[in-house]
Amino acid sequence: MPARALMIQGTGSSVGKSVLVAGLARALVRRGLQVRPFKPQNMSNNAAVTADGGEIGRAQALQARACGVLPCVDMNPVLLKPQGMTGSQLVVRGKVRGQVRARDFQSFKRGLMPEVLESFHTLAAQADIVLVEGAGSASEINLRADDIANMGFAQAAGLNVVLVGDIDRGGVIASLVGTQAVVAAEDARRIKGFVVNRMRGDPSLFAAGMEAIAARTGWQPIGLVPFLDRVRDLPAEDAADLAPGGAVAGGDLRIAVPCLPMIANFDDLDPLAAENGVSLHMVPRGQVLPPCDLVILPGAKATIADLSVLRAEGWDIDIHAHVRRGGHVLGICGGYQMLGCSIADPGGIEGPPATVAGLGLLDVATVLEGGKRLEAVKGHLLPEQARVRGYEMHMGRTTGPDHASRPLLDLCGRPDGAVSPSGRIWGTYVHGLLADGAARAALLARVGGISHGHDHDMRIDAALDALADHLEAHLDLDALLALARPVDCASTVY
Repeated sequence: MPARALMIQGTGSSVGKSVLVAGLARALVRRGLQVRPFKPQNMSNNAAVTADGGEIGRAQALQARACGVLPCVDMNPVLLKPQGMTGSQLVVRGKVRGQVRARDFQSFKRGLMPEVLESFHTLAAQADIVLVEGAGSASEINLRADDIANMGFAQAAGLNVVLVGDIDRGGVIASLVGTQAVVAAEDARRIKGFVVNRMRGDPSLFAAGMEAIAARTGWQPIGLVPFLDRVRDLPAEDAADLAPGGAVAGGDLRIAVPCLPMIANFDDLDPLAAENGVSLHMVPRGQVLPPCDLVILPGAKATIADLSVLRAEGWDIDIHAHVRRGGHVLGICGGYQMLGCSIADPGGIEGPPATVAGLGLLDVATVLEGGKRLEAVKGHLLPEQARVRGYEMHMGRTTGPDHASRPLLDLCGRPDGAVSPSGRIWGTYVHGLLADGAARAALLARVGGISHGHDHDMRIDAALDALADHLEAHLDLDALLALARPVDCASTVY
């Protein structure tokens, strides 16, 4: 029996498509179905390393987790990673294929459709149902020509579409009905149902709104989903989902994170946000770094460009003052590179070839060259020997006395990272370092904090289960499944 597939598109970005697909995946798996997530094209600097040695958007890795399977490159065959002045890094089926600017990408993305369809069919061969997530807005008719992310893919793969609108941002009736009004007639015919997401307050107050949308569009109402606070425990996909300016959770241990423009893999911070004894401050541009116990410089997709912004904001001065007062600093990946003495980009990987001075807090130097390292790793924190599991995702090589004599981690015999002679400055290339409770507790203890030892993986799985329960209660999943169409590999056209 061939697999079925259904596409979930949105009236705009950040209407909750990724979270809904994750919750639907977990709900359908609990019904005994083999489910696979798929997003033809994604744009995000929050990426994950896959079991087959590539990288995909973090949201698709979360969706794979909801399905109970390992992430693979076919789940997100085209990934665009914004990289400042060079445009975006283009990743196709898990591997870097170069840099592209937005206008250039529009002209050749049509040529990527065969590879996108091949990945889709690979997943369909493993599944009872494939849940396909669109990107951005279904109503972006200015991008419809050669589209591979929304209606273009639905047309090529012969899929029905369920459209999601976000009532929390307002104007949901107009955004849903307006989508039908502006898309081409053949695209509008593919939309068979709609979901209204993130309702706050009494759902009965929008009953007439659901009826109005259904009457004006002819689409089947699949459900009205109330806002669910537990989704905050799931990794965010976009930096726009971060909440700069305030403290996340409340506790005596204060951690400050400067929000740089090209911040990447910021879900490294999620385990800290969940610690009851920690106040995590995401500091926006225009504000000084507040007094704190620990400053964290997270990953960056364009390290040199973000280091320039850090200096322009005066945060370098704040960080050096913090260190003089006895404070601690942790740099992860691009943040680790910034902590060194210099960063060289002789081949112009991130922009014009250049060598710039780092913050000089670690006696190491970085050269951006060679292929991208994409690897799951495990090892121990030194000297505590606390277990560490995570992944590396970076271009460049960092060497120097602090790395050679005082690595932060032992990755099964390979040293990683560096520690300053004072023991208060730490750098590492390993993402996910803080997800392991023992390593997180050891690092927090170094700065006088106490971890409450929550299991981060269990917290995510519990949130996925709660989300699945929520969607079972508020969506007509039988009606949703009835809209899924069989995948016919021979009939796809573009």
